[in-house]
Order: sequence, then C-alpha cells, then structure tokens
Amino acid sequence: MLADGGTLNILQDIGFAVEPGETVAVVGASGSGKSTLLGLLAGLDVPSAGSIAINGQSVFDLDEDGRAALRGEQIGFVFQSFQLLPALTALENVMMPLELAGRGQPTQTARLWLERVGLAQRQSHYPKHLSGGEQQRVALARAFAMQPSLLLADEPTGNLDAATGKHIIELMFELNQESGVTLLLVTHDESLAAACQRRIHLAGGRMVQS
Repeated sequence: MLADGGTLNILQDIGFAVEPGETVAVVGASGSGKSTLLGLLAGLDVPSAGSIAINGQSVFDLDEDGRAALRGEQIGFVFQSFQLLPALTALENVMMPLELAGRGQPTQTARLWLERVGLAQRQSHYPKHLSGGEQQRVALARAFAMQPSLLLADEPTGNLDAATGKHIIELMFELNQESGVTLLLVTHDESLAAACQRRIHLAGGRMVQS
C-alpha cells in the first residue's frame, strides 16, 4: 500500500509458461520485480490476483502448510548469499533437508552429491572454512540432492568473482542436463542469462520481453 492509502502494484501483466527441463533467466534492473516474482513462484508470497501452477498444481489453492509441502517435494533453491547453516558441516547442510523430508539414506545421498560438485574432501568443513565458490557448490548439492522438478536461483553468482562464477554456471547447467530439472534464474550476470534457453525481461513490474 502507498502512504496515501492507494495500492502499489509491484507486478502486473505477467504471464508465461516454462517447459519441463527448460532454462529461463529473469532479467531486469534493480526494483523491476524480479525477486518478488521469484517469491511468488515459490509460494512464499501470496498475490492479490492471478495464479501460478507447478506441474498442474495451483499453488495458491493450497494453504500455507500445503505450499510448504509443495516446496519440499518439488522446488529447490539457490541464493546469492548461499544460506548455509553455519553450525553445520557441508555434509550436514546437504543432509538436513533430506532428513526433514524423510528421504532414505540421507548421509549416502549427501556424500554422493558433494562428490558430484567436487567437494569430496570438504564434507566435514564448516561454511566459515569454505570459499564463496565452495559454499555455492554446497548449496547446489543441497538443492539437487532433493531431486526437485524446479530449481529457483536468486543471483547465484552475485557474490562470486568472475572465474568462480563461470565455474558455478557450468556446473549448474551440467547438473540441469543430467537431472532434467527446470531452472529459473534471477540474474544480473550476462553470461548466466546468455546460457539460458530463454529470457523473461521485467521493467517496472511488467514483462516487456519473453
């Protein structure tokens, strides 16, 4: 809401479909609504109008617990700030969502994914002892270990230097091709956007190009 009681429309005239396994970059200037769109797609925010469906399930037909269950079953997240728990080792960070979801053999699965992202020798290290690139690889292992159908990434290379960011991009798309997970990425990184099959361009809360 605005101070004078009017309504502030953050997003409007947004409409698109993403195919299974597709890679899509959401681009636009700061304040264009990219992060708000990501929050809506994840069911973390609730829109005043409109609908979002994931694999045929209308997200906002579900209550808060239902949306949380949908996220746990079908959506993975990768953040600019990594969002690792500092009191847990790399292995424990990857294991935790598997354990919460009641998945079988969480330790073995977490080890396999840390090996897959090149961190077999860093499993017992805490986030403060890992570089930014290593922390983001742990985050990727945590996301892909859950075998989501949709991975949402918010500026996944934003806190990394160019060389490390390039490696993370290559790894992310390699994992995408292997697992078939759909990638939807919010980014200012031109090389990351260029690697995607399609772009959704936001300006002033509207989709101006798709």
